[in-house]
Amino acid sequence: MAINKNHECEELDGIKCAIVEKNVAKERSEFLQTLLSYNQYTVMLQPTPAHKTVAGTESAMDTIEAIPPAETYTVGVTDVMFNAINAIFGRLLKTPDGHVVTLAFWKQKEVVANDDIPYFENHF
Repeated sequence: MAINKNHECEELDGIKCAIVEKNVAKERSEFLQTLLSYNQYTVMLQPTPAHKTVAGTESAMDTIEAIPPAETYTVGVTDVMFNAINAIFGRLLKTPDGHVVTLAFWKQKEVVANDDIPYFENHF
């Protein structure tokens, strides 16, 4: 049960996890797994289940099945108290090169976390 939309918990592979992000691409899930593992969190990845198709005409079903679904993942950590927003703005996460994770770095808009500029002055 979530406290709010920013603090969701689900079971991933039978383990209760705090959800970091849902429906993320493989590259994004690898980035998050690397970053969170470096910060001593146990990361769980689970492929997003395929969407159920609506029964329709046979020609419409052929069209739906011809397009393969995108491979996306749900990323979670086993620490159910984890909240990404609190971790970013509370400056609790570090990058492997020793910088504090910024919002722009988390969103992968910057390659290096520029943590000497306050987030409220960063116009990204």
